[in-house]
This record gives sequence, structure tokens and C-alpha cells, in this order.
Amino acid sequence: MRKIIFFTAVTTFLFIGFTSVKAQKNADDKIKKVLYFNPEVEPDIDEIKEPTNNAFFDVVSDNFSSRKNKMLRAEVQVPFDSIDKQTIVDYCSNNDADFAIVSKVRYFKVGFGKYVFSNQVVVSMKLFGADGNLVTETDHDTYRKNMRLLGSTVNSVKIGTEGAIKGIIKKLRKLKPTEAEL
Repeated sequence: MRKIIFFTAVTTFLFIGFTSVKAQKNADDKIKKVLYFNPEVEPDIDEIKEPTNNAFFDVVSDNFSSRKNKMLRAEVQVPFDSIDKQTIVDYCSNNDADFAIVSKVRYFKVGFGKYVFSNQVVVSMKLFGADGNLVTETDHDTYRKNMRLLGSTVNSVKIGTEGAIKGIIKKLRKLKPTEAEL
């Protein structure tokens, strides 16, 4: 009788151990890797590219730290308006990414001077699958959506990036709630 009880207890513990390992594997499989390219900055002025990239990736990394997804960063700028499908496929396969996001930050030009800018930006993003097909796209205008008149440009880039990420997530949920969530 003792042997039967001991054998039953051991097999029960082994069964529980295997099912918990299986559950951990499924949780790891759900983690999606998203590849972000450096945003295209318009107008093309070298002095504003680095602060824009820093503000953009600060928000992206903060946003992904609270989610189960993993952010990958490519130090390459892909043109927003003319995106090559094969380039997206190559970068996704080389970085083992499930999605790729190509973005653009456009500053408003105000005044008559060549280098006079306002602190308002439009952040546009396009989400591509690993197969290079466009999944969804969105943009966030900090003036129209937030009615921000004052504040720093860095904060406008951060607010615009956060709004664009929320817009992509919202559109993904509308497309297919059963498919992978970002």
C-alpha cells in the first residue's frame, strides 16, 4: 500500500512539474519582438536629428518596458514614403523580429525664415509584419490632438510618439483581436 501511495505521489509531482514547464514555454512564445528604425526627420537638418532620435527612443523604451514585448533598435533610417518590402523582410529575418516600425517626425515650419520651427510635430508610424506587408499606419499631430501651444520640442516629440504608439495599438486591436498584440 505504501508503494502505491508513494508511486502516485511521485507521478503527481512529475505531472505538475511538466505542466508548469509547459505553461512557462507558452508564455515565452507570446513575447513579440518589434524592430524600430531611426525616424525620418523632416526637415533634414543634422542639428535636430540626434535630439529627436533620443526623445523618440526614450518614449519607445518606456512604453515597451511595461509590456511583454521586446524592442529592437536598428541604427538605420528607412525612408518613410518609399519603403522597400525586401529591406523590411531582410531586417526582420536578421534580427529575428516579428514586426518592424518605420516612423517619421515632421516639424512645423513657422515664419519666414528658413530655420524657424515651432514646437509642434507630427509623428507618423507604419507597422509592418515580418513578411514585409503593411499591417497598419497612424500619425499623431501634437497641435490638433493635444492643442499644445507652449512647451519644449522634446516634450512634443515624446507626446507625439506616445500618441502614435497608442494609435497603432488601438488599430491593431480593431483589426484582429485574436492575432498577436503589440
